[in-house]
Amino acid sequence: MSARRLYLDACPGEVRAVVTLDGLPERLFIERSGVDLGPALGARYRARIAEIAGDLRLARLDLGQSLQGVLPMKPGAGLARGATVEVEVDAEARGGKAAGVRLIGPGEGRPELLAPAPDVRVRLAAAAPEAEVILGEGAREAADEAEAAALAIHHALPGGVSLSIESTRALVAVDVDRAGTAGASVKAVLEANRTAIGQAARLLRLKALGGTIVIDLIGFPRDGSLLQAEARTAFAPDQPGVSVLPVSRLGLLQLAKPHRERPAVERLCDVDGRLSARSIAQRLVRALEREGRADPGAQLIARCAPEAAAELRPLAAALGPRFGVTEELGWDRLKSDISGR
Repeated sequence: MSARRLYLDACPGEVRAVVTLDGLPERLFIERSGVDLGPALGARYRARIAEIAGDLRLARLDLGQSLQGVLPMKPGAGLARGATVEVEVDAEARGGKAAGVRLIGPGEGRPELLAPAPDVRVRLAAAAPEAEVILGEGAREAADEAEAAALAIHHALPGGVSLSIESTRALVAVDVDRAGTAGASVKAVLEANRTAIGQAARLLRLKALGGTIVIDLIGFPRDGSLLQAEARTAFAPDQPGVSVLPVSRLGLLQLAKPHRERPAVERLCDVDGRLSARSIAQRLVRALEREGRADPGAQLIARCAPEAAAELRPLAAALGPRFGVTEELGWDRLKSDISGR
């Protein structure tokens, strides 16, 4: 039976919650002070229908505070432009696309937030209600590992299996490989593909990726129905809304998985794909915290690029007066150093 464990790591400016599945990261929830990424999953709004795109069967909503949402419309829904409704966010904004919402019912009044989304602690507890939440250094290590895996493209797995996961505007491509495939038995290839499907499901949850997913399995599997069933089981935690197609003659397993959370890479990186200044600042404040514990009397200075320094100063100040920040003109965003005064 699969075992899930829960970890909660907090430092100035950020709380990270991690769910692991059989010792490997499966989910990563991040909450940062002063950062608003738009309507969050589970938040409820009173909204006004700003536009109806009948050809797309969508209503565009004004959620208030310059926030927008998109509501799929069923035929005969009876919604009209200008009407007020209450909705709940069921898909966070991503890649320039507005948040998706589901209709709760009619409403009255101006567009505004009615109930905030559950915080990371609530979401963490819901992932495994019977599990104890682990804090401290163990949580810090688990969160660092989860963050690294969420940003990685290539993943080496037990048994010589490796996955490469890359997201495009059209779909998410998962390539499966196995060391020593040549001459491998049919049973060995089947087990490798089964492992790959389970691990792909875990990693896609960690990365918060959805939409159309294509998994390029090893070889040309003969047991397509078995692998399709394996995928249904592996992606069961992502229900409702998952649809798994039969394995094609080319060895491709295709499925559709709902978008729900903002992808991890969009939370942690800028549009250029590099870590954002805030993400770098959070890493530096954790490093300052660690150095400060190792040497309780030291006066510590973090040196970094100006954009990271601007984000880091209030975080370092929260640690106490013996921590400082110096900006270095001309330094790349990713360059940093911590030293004593």
